[in-house]
Amino acid sequence: MGILNNKKEAPTVNQEICLMSASDMAAQIRAGQLSAREVMNAHLAQIARINPQVNAIVTLHAEQALQEALAADEAQARGEPLGPLHGLPVAHKDLILTKGMRTTFGSKVHEHFVPTRSALMVERQQQAGAISIGKTNTPEFGAGSQTFNAVFGATRNPYDLGKTCGGSSGGAAVALATGMAALADGTDMGGSLRCPANFCNVVGLRPSVGRVPQVPAQNGWANLSVSGPMARTVQDLALYLSVIAGHDARDPMAIAQDGTQFRAPLERDFKGARIAWGLNIDGMPVDGGVRSVIDAQRGVFEQIGCRVEEASPNFHGAHEVFMTLRAHAFEQQLGAVLDQHPGVLKDTLAWNILEGRKLSGPDVGRAEKLRTALFERMHRFMQDVDFLVLPVNQVPPFPVEQAYVTEIDGVAMESYIDWMRSCYYITATSHPAISVPCGFTDDGLPVGLQIVGRHQGELALLQIAHAFEQANGAGRRRPALLG
Repeated sequence: MGILNNKKEAPTVNQEICLMSASDMAAQIRAGQLSAREVMNAHLAQIARINPQVNAIVTLHAEQALQEALAADEAQARGEPLGPLHGLPVAHKDLILTKGMRTTFGSKVHEHFVPTRSALMVERQQQAGAISIGKTNTPEFGAGSQTFNAVFGATRNPYDLGKTCGGSSGGAAVALATGMAALADGTDMGGSLRCPANFCNVVGLRPSVGRVPQVPAQNGWANLSVSGPMARTVQDLALYLSVIAGHDARDPMAIAQDGTQFRAPLERDFKGARIAWGLNIDGMPVDGGVRSVIDAQRGVFEQIGCRVEEASPNFHGAHEVFMTLRAHAFEQQLGAVLDQHPGVLKDTLAWNILEGRKLSGPDVGRAEKLRTALFERMHRFMQDVDFLVLPVNQVPPFPVEQAYVTEIDGVAMESYIDWMRSCYYITATSHPAISVPCGFTDDGLPVGLQIVGRHQGELALLQIAHAFEQANGAGRRRPALLG
């Protein structure tokens, strides 16, 4: 079934259900205060009302979702064991294989592709009781932090329909911000879970490589892109991560730890915790409005007991590492697609693939050596502090018609992703990072901050993000279009 349109009269919307936290929603379903059918009908009504304005959910399986909600209620009535996500409507990024559900990768090349298997991340959600409601929009093959493609068009920011929602997990962030899904998954290479969360006032986590196994994969040894969760609150995100994380022997990079560790309490005393305030990194330009909103949060961290000091790691080589390994990965994964479908891929994607073809073995080897040195420096830095805080994006949401940012504060950008350095520098270090809402520009556009944790230190990262979220409160503000 395709996307709902606005030509049919939408059913009555119970928006209170749709904007409830996923944790509370799951608890109320488990307690019998809500049924899975009530929850699903509320979300389908919300999609009918809101999606035509924002274009976040691009493939909808309404009838199948209602059938599965009925089955979930019947299973609960029989007293069967319930998974932690029982009855929750979830949406999957249109890059992620979902059995029986059209998965286009945002490209005309796969416009009608329907997978015969699901990715492990989808299987784990469904096994935990979640109900797959549909697919969320993404740029072509996830390339670029602006969500538009030739198949479905652009996804709009719900806080300002004239602005971008970011990307590449842009449809996921918008679906969450507007209550069209309880939880939504995504992927992150250069910031694709963090950027749209930042632009849409929700929470997005780039987990450590191997935290969420990627099965199947073209290259099981790839370690730049990860899969991960997005949610409206840190508590919801932790619950979600507890389901999708955990070892799987089919992924050679998988971390040999149980995902249920992320159901541990997030409340913690942060008295004396050391925060490195890294807004001045490597001469990186940052929009003045974004900088002022983030700078105002120092007091919030101090309020919860942290010691804040201006400091940042030495990111020497991070740009070269990311750009080299990204180009190498794109050529490896999509070079054949470019050859088989000349003129079909968008220009920036084709450019990135061709950049990969220019690389020599020594080029890739140099990038790997630089990355190793970068990791060692970052690891040492993070032994002296508990967390690093820096911008998610160096700019606020920009016009939806603009493909990418070309300059920041008078500094010209070198490529279509150069404006994402504040995210992809962290990617190059292999450390986990989370985007948490922190405030709004004078124009009412969301601004988040990025908190970076120690290597494979997601639980502590979730705990500090939760403490900040509770003290700050900006994440509770929803888009005006919701009424």
